[in-house]
Amino acid sequence: MRNSYKYHIQYPSHFKQKLYFWAKKWSNFCILNSNGYNNNPYSKYYFIAAFGNNSNSNTSINPFEEIKEFYNCNKDWTFGFFGYDLKNYSENLKSENIDGVKAPDYFFFNPEFVFIINENELQIQYVNCNISAIELMIQEIENTHIIESTVKIGSIKSRISKEQYYKAVSEIKHHIQIGDIYELNFCQEFYAENIELDSATIYQKLNKISPTPFSAFARFDSIDVMCASPERYLMKQNNTLISQPIKGTIKRGTNKEEDEQLKEKLLNSHKDRSENVMIVDLVRNDLSITAEKASVNVDELFGIYEFPQVYQMISTVKSELRNDCHFIDAIKHSFPMGSMTGAPKIRAMELIEKYESFKRGIYSGSIGYIDPEGNFDFNVVIRSIIYNSENKYLSFSAGGAITINSDIEGEYEESMLKAQAIFNILS
Repeated sequence: MRNSYKYHIQYPSHFKQKLYFWAKKWSNFCILNSNGYNNNPYSKYYFIAAFGNNSNSNTSINPFEEIKEFYNCNKDWTFGFFGYDLKNYSENLKSENIDGVKAPDYFFFNPEFVFIINENELQIQYVNCNISAIELMIQEIENTHIIESTVKIGSIKSRISKEQYYKAVSEIKHHIQIGDIYELNFCQEFYAENIELDSATIYQKLNKISPTPFSAFARFDSIDVMCASPERYLMKQNNTLISQPIKGTIKRGTNKEEDEQLKEKLLNSHKDRSENVMIVDLVRNDLSITAEKASVNVDELFGIYEFPQVYQMISTVKSELRNDCHFIDAIKHSFPMGSMTGAPKIRAMELIEKYESFKRGIYSGSIGYIDPEGNFDFNVVIRSIIYNSENKYLSFSAGGAITINSDIEGEYEESMLKAQAIFNILS
């Protein structure tokens, strides 16, 4: 049973910035920041952070059951990530491409402290601690100096050339033409080796240039994740599951008139609407496996949401979890998220392994929390920088959905547009 302590924050924005740098003292932490996107009716917390030192990241023959057992042992706050390659444990798939990051397939921990910030109020939920120690900890955070280090990354390499990208997309389109798949999410990796990195500085810069509703700053032992995700993978509120897949992206305009024209262009794009509806159907199918009969519904189709660099087309799918299903089963049967695979899902993942050149790992996986009541919220790890402090390897990736209507040059440009914010930070 956790105790709770409340504290009035005089300057919330400044306090959060200090928290990013204070977090570096912990071996495990996870900060989830909605960046003020309060227009999403489903979000429960706008800023929540967890700090601790214990973890569960052993990869076994049945990791989903292991994660279920880890949560069921104490039914406490649980933070962490599901890696994309957990696909290999629910389907007959493999991951044999280059793995520079070398992250575990999953990682979860029960935090010693959970911070929930709502406007000027900080609530700390804690165990094995007294009030005076909490007050000292808050003072320590308030006294933390925000010292941003100079970003010196050096050479950032692409795992594949532009020509290789074109060739791969051309072959993927051939698979679509012969009816092998309908759509495939194809990604490329950018990486740098032998570098020192201050993750708090990088996250601050990323979050400033690209504030998003599912932003995350986290450390899982030697793996730091700086994430500017606009996408929710799956949320559970009581017995309701909510998925909000994104398919469809267009850049923002340089003035109001151009901005509105681009917004309308995305809304009326046949290619983007077809991409979106295919993934919506896939999500409906995935959720139906664990859903009460006739409970899967599309609450919103082709919603257009604005972000600093782009507009995104987002749909909302909901279902009611069957009483005989554990919520981890709903994750298992819907993971990885359809927006990052393609359709049909299993064949798309086979071809992703064939045509991509890197092991996705945390990228296109999911970071989030599970609360003591079994409610949860997990994002899609995209627009993210992943750094292994042990082998000094940095990675970020970008991609998009390939369909029969895809223009190869246009797909490449969209991929580079999505990566541009990170290039700007690291260059």
